Amino acid sequence: MADSLLVHEIYLSIQGESTFAGLPCAFVRLTGCDLRCSYCDTAYAFTGGQSMIIDEVVAELEKRCAFTGEPGNKLPLVELTGGEPLLQKNVHSLMRRLCDMGLTVLVETSGAHDISASDPRVCHIMDWKCPSSGESKKMLTGNIARLKPSDEVKFVIGTEEDYAWTKIQLAEHRLDERCPVLLHGWPHLRLINMKSRLSRCRLVTRRSRVANSLSASPGTSCACGFSCRSTNSSGRPTKKAFKP
Repeated sequence: MADSLLVHEIYLSIQGESTFAGLPCAFVRLTGCDLRCSYCDTAYAFTGGQSMIIDEVVAELEKRCAFTGEPGNKLPLVELTGGEPLLQKNVHSLMRRLCDMGLTVLVETSGAHDISASDPRVCHIMDWKCPSSGESKKMLTGNIARLKPSDEVKFVIGTEEDYAWTKIQLAEHRLDERCPVLLHGWPHLRLINMKSRLSRCRLVTRRSRVANSLSASPGTSCACGFSCRSTNSSGRPTKKAFKP
């Protein structure tokens, strides 16, 4: 259909990997990705999913969420993720629809896809791939100039090489002056020289286990104050809970 999307799952949890960490968030995970990062934890979303028109996606979100708050500052947040959400052209129509509803919309995307077509009201969480991912050469440097102060860039640092590479990227592109920068991963990040540009970045630990411990069975209330679906032992939402 003209305005359809291939949706892998829709679920409620706690936002865990951005400056919005700790807030209730509805996730819309789209199917498909053209990268194969070495550390990928969502390979299950490369295939499968169900075709849904935008009205159906919105209806599913409204069924699961009691959105409250002022327009542009409502909770829960909504994150479009994948896979790679920008692979599906109709995601832009969904972005506009959700923003028009006054929702705070996050778009988690790699740096391999042009972000210029996105609704300017969304917040991109752009995952700038480090060398250990195996995909760093696919990053589009043109995206850096398109970043807004409300966007965020994250680096998943797995090795010393990644750490050195990240410092070069920060210095060359002055990323920390454009928007918040998030550093994930490598334990030695705590030893950062506080005189370096990395001292201006945020060190982030994943909160998926926290979200897992707070999740409740479908139809019950969890600590985030909304009706959440269950998760499995890895913190990943169980498939049976997605009933579009």
